[in-house]
Formats: sequence, structure tokens, C-alpha cells
Amino acid sequence: MTDDSVLDGNAAAGVLGAVFRFEATTTVVTCAACHATGPLGGTVVYLSDMGTVVRCRECSAVLIRAAELRDRVVVDLRGAATITVAVPG
Repeated sequence: MTDDSVLDGNAAAGVLGAVFRFEATTTVVTCAACHATGPLGGTVVYLSDMGTVVRCRECSAVLIRAAELRDRVVVDLRGAATITVAVPG
């Protein structure tokens, strides 16, 4: 992968927005590997034709994998111990 494909967590907003009906980049993610916690927008994202990989900024563990396959989006969240979403109101 080239350095052009390495972005911050905001780059994952498009593919995650297709699945989640909230602003994904402002959610708080806890890494299952090192337990670091922070906004999804602060993670490291790798984009390629095969999909999107979101990695922990602290330990580089994979938090989220997402791929667009024809008429669906497949998301693997097993690297995220928790994903916390603020409820409006």
C-alpha cells in the first residue's frame, strides 16, 4: 500500500455511513487488543479497492474491516471491544 492510502478515521465515514445511521466518526471506540479509547475519527484508516481497514492509533491492531460487495456492505467489528454512540437529546 502506498502512503496515499493511509488516512485518518474520518475517511471511514462513507462506508460506515452506509451501515450505521449516526455520525460514525464521532463515536468512541475501544480497542480490544490494547484497550485504548478514542474517537473513530482519530484512528488510522487504510483504503484500497478491496475495502477499508480501521486500525488503532496506539497499537495498530485492526478495529474494523469493511468491504462493499455488489449490493451490500460487510463490516467486521471484532477488533473493537466497544463502540459508544452519543444519543441526541
